[in-house]
Amino acid sequence: MSNYSNTLIMMKKNFGKILVLVVLLFASSSYGQQDPQYTQYMYNPLVINPAYAGNRGVTSILLLHRSQWVGLDGAPRTQNLSVHSPIGLGKVGLGFSLVNDALGPARETNFSGDFSYTIETGAEGKLSFGIKGTLNLLDVDFSRTNPFNSGDPFIQNIDNKVSPNVGVGLFYHDSKFYGGLSAPYLLQTDHFERSGTTGGAETFVAEERIHYYGLAGYVFDIGRDVKFKPSTLVKMVAGAPLAVDVNANFLFYDKLTLGASYRWSAALSALVGFQVSDGMLIGFAYDRESTDLGNATYNDGTYELFIRFELFKEYNRMLTPRFF
Repeated sequence: MSNYSNTLIMMKKNFGKILVLVVLLFASSSYGQQDPQYTQYMYNPLVINPAYAGNRGVTSILLLHRSQWVGLDGAPRTQNLSVHSPIGLGKVGLGFSLVNDALGPARETNFSGDFSYTIETGAEGKLSFGIKGTLNLLDVDFSRTNPFNSGDPFIQNIDNKVSPNVGVGLFYHDSKFYGGLSAPYLLQTDHFERSGTTGGAETFVAEERIHYYGLAGYVFDIGRDVKFKPSTLVKMVAGAPLAVDVNANFLFYDKLTLGASYRWSAALSALVGFQVSDGMLIGFAYDRESTDLGNATYNDGTYELFIRFELFKEYNRMLTPRFF
C-alpha cells in the first residue's frame, strides 16, 4: 500500500479528533471573548453591568436577537431578555437577564439576577453600585460536528452542566453623561467537566475568564430637533485582543435614531432606531466584518434586532426621553 493511501487512512481514523480540536480552538478564541457581542450595547447595559438595574426610572423590558456571520454554518446566534426596575423610592434597583448563546455544537444559557443601590452625587448626578449573580448552563453536542468515529472516547458530550458566577459594577449618570465599569463574571474557572486528556494533561471544553468592561456616552444638543449621542464600549479579557466599539448616533425629533459604529479591527455597523411611542422603542443594526471573514462569499454579515417596552406610572412618567 502506498504512503499516500496510508496517509488517507490515518487522516480518516483521526478525523473526529482533528475536528474536535478545531472546534475547541475556535471555541477557545471565541470563549477567549466568551461573552456575547452586542452592537446596540447602549440600549442594554444591564447584561454587562448590574449597577444599571433600575437606572431608567421605570420598569424596562428588552428583547434582542442577534445572528452573527449569516450564511456560515454553526455561526453564533444570541437571544437576550432583560427586565429591570427601581424599587420603592428609587435607590434600589432589581433586574433579571436571560441570555441564550449558540456557537456550533455548544449551547450556553445564562440566568442572571441583578441588584443595585444608587446614591445622589449632586443636583443631577447619580452613582450606582451593583452586584450580579449568574447560573450558567452549558450543552455541547459533538454529534453536530459529524465526527468520523462517534465512539471515540476523546469526544464526550456535555449535558446541562451548571456553573455559578458573580459580578460587580459601577454606573454613573446625569442628564447628559453616562459611564460605567464592570466585571460581570469574576470567577475564573475551568468550568464543566474535562473533555479528555492530551499527553497526560486534562483538557477542558471552556475556560471562564474575567471580562472587564468600560462604557461611556454623552448627549449633545446640536439643534432644536437634533441630538448627537456618541458612545464607546471597551472590553478587556486575558488571552484576547482589546475590543473597542466607537459609536455615533443622531436622534431626530426625539423619534428617529440613525448612526454608525466601528469595532476596532473587526467590523463596521449601521444602526437605526425608532421611538414608536413613549413606552416602545425598536432598533436594528447590521454589521459587516472588516477582516478577511467579511469578504467570504458565505458570510452575509450580522443582523441584530431589539424591541424595548417601558411601563410608566402617571406620577413618574418621563417628561423628556432618556437616551441611555
